[in-house]
Amino acid sequence: MAQWRKTGKDETYTEEEIETRLKDELPEWYFEGGWIRRKYKTSGWKATLMVVNTIGHLAEAAWHHPDLTVSYAFVTVKLMNHAAKGITDKDFELALKIEEVIQWQPGIDEGNSLDGTPEDPRFKYIKYN
Repeated sequence: MAQWRKTGKDETYTEEEIETRLKDELPEWYFEGGWIRRKYKTSGWKATLMVVNTIGHLAEAAWHHPDLTVSYAFVTVKLMNHAAKGITDKDFELALKIEEVIQWQPGIDEGNSLDGTPEDPRFKYIKYN
C-alpha cells in the first residue's frame, strides 16, 4: 500500500490523486462526477439486501454515509465528503472497509476453518471479482 500525504480531516484530494489512489488501493472503484463509486453485483434480492445492510452498518459505525443505488441484483455505492465538497480520507477509509467486508470469502482464505458459501446456485450470494 502506498504512503499517502497526510491531509487535514476534511482536506480534499485532487482528481489525479484520487485516480492514483483508487488504482493502488481500490482497483474496482472509479471516480466519476465528484464521487468514488463501486457496483457490487449480487445473485438477487436477498443478497442485495444483505449487502445494503452490511454497508449501512459500516457507514453508521463510521458516521460517514454513502449514497446507494439499489436494484434486484446490484448495489452501487457512491462516496463523497459532503461537508468538504470532495473526496477525503474518510471516503477512502470507508471504501476500503466496505471492500474488505463485502469481498470477504472465508472458504478461500488459507488456514480458515470457515467453509464459505457453497458453490451451489441455490446459495449464491455475491458475484465476487
